[in-house]
Amino acid sequence: MIESKYMTLHERLNLIVPRITSPEFLNNKGLGNEIGFHVFDYPADQEEIVRDFIKTAIEPALAKPPHGLRTHTVNLFELVIELLKDRNLHDKVIEMQASKGNNAALPGLRSVLKEDKLAKYLTDKIDVSQLDVLLMTGVGAAYPMVRVHTLLNGLHAYMKDTPLVVFYPGKYDGASLRLFGLSTDRNDANAPYYRAFQLLK
Repeated sequence: MIESKYMTLHERLNLIVPRITSPEFLNNKGLGNEIGFHVFDYPADQEEIVRDFIKTAIEPALAKPPHGLRTHTVNLFELVIELLKDRNLHDKVIEMQASKGNNAALPGLRSVLKEDKLAKYLTDKIDVSQLDVLLMTGVGAAYPMVRVHTLLNGLHAYMKDTPLVVFYPGKYDGASLRLFGLSTDRNDANAPYYRAFQLLK
């Protein structure tokens, strides 16, 4: 098979359903003792195309015969907003951001959005044990409130045998995540991370 880096985005998107519905993926075969986390990276300026493809093509294809998979798509940004509203913090954060800026608002969010707390909140709301696969979107919109590598670290204890696919607007090479594809010196979201697999190599 041609390596994905030589494919167009549309060609890569069309390979997602065959990959997710394969027995190797669903049974976490070939992963050793690693958890079944997978990253599909793409250019950040193609976010709308990817989001629409997930909703109109990937989700329906996974749900209907012959696959009939139990899936759920969680939007990380929407999850964060929901958590803040549950804690009665949403309006306060908006007010602080408007009056004092992002730098003043972010420190107060860190304790609420710590990786273990957010991971537990996600899995309390979504029973991942009843899913065949969990899809995650909204990673770029959630930054800098949440850095996805820290959330993935927090999710290790909760996902068990359920595979997770993160749709990532940036670059993932199997060793590090670069949100929005920026070089290391321009991107404080750059982070070493090697416990996820590239969904398509």
